[in-house]
Amino acid sequence: MVRPESCTVVFPCLNEGVTIARLVTEVRQYGPKAIVVDDGSTDDTADAARAAGAGVISHPENRGKGAALKTGLAAARQSGCEWAFTIDADGQHKPQDLPAFLQCAARTKALLVIGNRMHSPQALPWLRRHVNRWMSRHISGRAGQTLPDSQCGFRLINLNAWAGLRLETDHFEFESEMLLAFIRAGHRVEFVPIQVVAKGPHSRIHPFRDACRWLRWWCRAR
Repeated sequence: MVRPESCTVVFPCLNEGVTIARLVTEVRQYGPKAIVVDDGSTDDTADAARAAGAGVISHPENRGKGAALKTGLAAARQSGCEWAFTIDADGQHKPQDLPAFLQCAARTKALLVIGNRMHSPQALPWLRRHVNRWMSRHISGRAGQTLPDSQCGFRLINLNAWAGLRLETDHFEFESEMLLAFIRAGHRVEFVPIQVVAKGPHSRIHPFRDACRWLRWWCRAR
């Protein structure tokens, strides 16, 4: 059984001062520690996170979501944790779903558990919903198994397994790269249904730039 007290939640953050304190407070009610990686924010993200009880690691300038996740996961492992959650800091993920990930890992022995929003995706914007399905379909074909929500950032990760992977990307394609690397390494991956929360009017994803990065990674991964 994976105990929540033995886990760390990693939040990659860029200007999430409005939401991060509430999320850290909610996460800590379930037992895990919290690490916020402030990826070059220009607002009060770091101060709000510290006030809520999180450990904070700051990048002096924005390096990308993947780079922030690498920093946070490495810090969680160095602190002695065997498992880490990753949660987006914009409020689209609900900490109330944390126990479902732990139960899935205990039941299936999976080393990577990913949230599945596609069982009820109506809250996702139309374009993101269809792009996610397209990406998930292609990664599923490459992996040889069905991966219903390859782009979800709400994950439970075994840190020893993660540390044994060679992951090279630093932006939004990092989560696709991680998923495929776990499968290629022979590690079990499972999905759990999670609550679907509509994001605000802005997104950190740049439609053209990040799509080009993903496609470059995809061509290399082939």
